[in-house]
Amino acid sequence: MVLGVAGLSVGLALGGVVLLVALGWTLQRTVDEEAFRTADAVARLAAEDALPDPLPVAGGQLRVQVVDSAGRIRAASIDADRLVPMVRPDQLAGEGRRRTVVPGQRLGWQGPVRVVAVPAQAAGEPVTVLVGRSTVDVRHATQAARTVLLVAFPLLVGLLAVVAWRVVGATLRPVEALRSGAAEITGRDAADRLPVPASQDEIHRLAVTLNDMLDRLSAARARQRSFLADAAHELRSPLTNMRTELEVAQRLGDRSDWPAVAADLLVDTERLGRLVDDLLLLARLDEQPARPPGPPREAEPVELGGLLAEVAARRPGPRAAGTAVSGPGSPASPVVAGSPVVSGSPASPVVTVAVAGSAWTVGVPDELRRVLGNLVDNAVRHARERIVLAVEPAVDGAYHLVTVTDDGPGIPAADRERVFRRFTRLDEGRARDAGGAGLGLAIVRELVRRGGGTVELADAGPGLVVRLRLPLLPEPD
Repeated sequence: MVLGVAGLSVGLALGGVVLLVALGWTLQRTVDEEAFRTADAVARLAAEDALPDPLPVAGGQLRVQVVDSAGRIRAASIDADRLVPMVRPDQLAGEGRRRTVVPGQRLGWQGPVRVVAVPAQAAGEPVTVLVGRSTVDVRHATQAARTVLLVAFPLLVGLLAVVAWRVVGATLRPVEALRSGAAEITGRDAADRLPVPASQDEIHRLAVTLNDMLDRLSAARARQRSFLADAAHELRSPLTNMRTELEVAQRLGDRSDWPAVAADLLVDTERLGRLVDDLLLLARLDEQPARPPGPPREAEPVELGGLLAEVAARRPGPRAAGTAVSGPGSPASPVVAGSPVVSGSPASPVVTVAVAGSAWTVGVPDELRRVLGNLVDNAVRHARERIVLAVEPAVDGAYHLVTVTDDGPGIPAADRERVFRRFTRLDEGRARDAGGAGLGLAIVRELVRRGGGTVELADAGPGLVVRLRLPLLPEPD
């Protein structure tokens, strides 16, 4: 308000100065024009040698003299001096139409007098027509305008300040309501929201936006609480198993089979380590800012056939040959051109890699390895006899399509989106899943999305197929 009133005062002051200057200039111009009109009329009479005595003038504000080159007054108006010219002799010298200002005391007037001089001819002799007009009325009009402005402008500024104070106060009242409402929000009640004003203006939209932000924060807080509760539950299970085994072994004493106890503890420890690694990975992914569309900076060309073979080779058990054509692999990969990679054990399903030629993508190798490893581990836990890993160019030509197919019970269509949530396991998965915490598919979706690809589940009839679309990279020369 102080800045606004100060700016308004400065603006009105400048406007008042401009108005006074314009008013004074306009009035002075009017005085000059009236004096010149009278001087021109008298000059015509002098040229016709028809100067009356006294000279006729309109009103009592004008005085007229006709002065010859010697400074003598040839004719004058009734109230003009007939002996002394209105201007000094040196001011009479000159050519053309002139104007000057002389003191009013010399002519018996108050204030300055505006005198104009117009050259003329009288009986063949050069003469000068002098017309004087008082500028007292101009000064009075200017002073009156200045007085009005000095009185009216402060009143106008005060009135506008009061109106602006009321208007701004009414406008900011919803903002104060938002501030007080925000001060009362503690975060304990999920229903805490800011008051929304009824007016459909910027404040209303601000309140709606802030409430939407509070909804998102509440949802994020709920997800965080659920995540912490699920993580605590999943961490408690292996710890409880380890503590129970140790307590039982302690009670049995020498009768305890310590190698078996150590083996069981090692299994629980590995499960606990995998869970902690998954939690740390998800925490790092949540803290990282969202990547722009496209591959990340640390991405590099990756040959999918070799990567699939490497992931399959990590499965324990014997490998067998087949008929599918496989792409080139990494040095650690057992892929041989013209044969697939088959991995498995007598108690686990057979993993087959089928790649038609070489397929290059762009991505972070460790992330892609983690994605495929999670998908293969998930398929192994649910497959009955066979798992097939395949890669082929997608129809649109912009992505490679990587599929992981198993012949397990599959996932109902209604649950295929829900399984990508964290700590989500279906009832059948909870019964058969040994060591799974429901984080594998969540990590897969997050890593694939950050790499510029997509992942979806579909029915393999029978079984389940996971379809990965990874950015295509042209095969290097």
